Amino acid sequence: MKILIADDEALSRRLLEKTLDRAGYEVIAVEDGKHALEQLCKPNGPRLALLDWIMPELDGPGVCRAVRTRSEQPYVYMVLLTSKGSKEETVLGLESGADDYLTKPFNAEELRARLRVGERILLLEDRLVEARENMRFRATHDQLTSLLNRGAVMDLLVRELHRSHREQKSTAILLGDVDHFKRVNDTLGHVVGDEVLVEIAGRLVKAVRSYDFVGRYGGEEFLVVLSTCNPAYAPGRAEEIRKSVSNRPIQTAKGPLTLTMSFGVLLSSEWGRRPVEELLHEVDVALYEAKAAGRDCLRMAQAAAKLEMSPALLPEAVRRRH
Repeated sequence: MKILIADDEALSRRLLEKTLDRAGYEVIAVEDGKHALEQLCKPNGPRLALLDWIMPELDGPGVCRAVRTRSEQPYVYMVLLTSKGSKEETVLGLESGADDYLTKPFNAEELRARLRVGERILLLEDRLVEARENMRFRATHDQLTSLLNRGAVMDLLVRELHRSHREQKSTAILLGDVDHFKRVNDTLGHVVGDEVLVEIAGRLVKAVRSYDFVGRYGGEEFLVVLSTCNPAYAPGRAEEIRKSVSNRPIQTAKGPLTLTMSFGVLLSSEWGRRPVEELLHEVDVALYEAKAAGRDCLRMAQAAAKLEMSPALLPEAVRRRH
């Protein structure tokens, strides 16, 4: 593990470095608080630090206070080294953000024992961060495919639509549905159906750019959002995404399957500022048209030529597309 030593006394710094090197640490030694802060704030900087109280440029408590203001970085366990022994000064050091302190001259075994305490605390902190990130991932991602779940992809879509409207750009919304997916589940079982969904999810992600996003909208439906998409290229991009599913068989436990998808596509620049629910309704209608046209194709949602369809008939029509 990396450890930082900050001490302006060369002899003290070398003795500490030698002691910690023998203990198996990767030692970084500096002679003042300014360079200590620079090292501790690096992306892969040390997580353990021994800081002399009195140093040029910036003293030990000052380094502690500066590090604690950077909440975005991993936790750093900092020990102040001091010849000061009063209770008031000890409290002052700990309130600056230090985790522990040692009074000079100190015992090498005591130093190693206190650092081991620091390592245990850092390990616990890392586990808590990992648990928090796992919980956040489960809250925003689909358990089967690891794609964004419906709620998360809807939130991102709303933000993307606001951004594209503000910057006068266009966002392409693709709603895709796996053709005849019910037949897969009915004839080959849900385990194979899950294999199919996982593979299709992976192909969709690979078919888009790193700043686009893909979500599982529900069942065998997927929502693809292409950020800053030139309207002239959108149909071609949508075709490439559609073909990424059908261009080669999907390997399953019951053998290879050749499956296709149908897509509805909508360009936000053609619809102005509309509620996201209305845009999703329109792209869903376009998807229904692709299904009605024989599947394995895409249809564009045309703002100038909206389908005059009775709302009472739409749910049944949408159900029939599967």
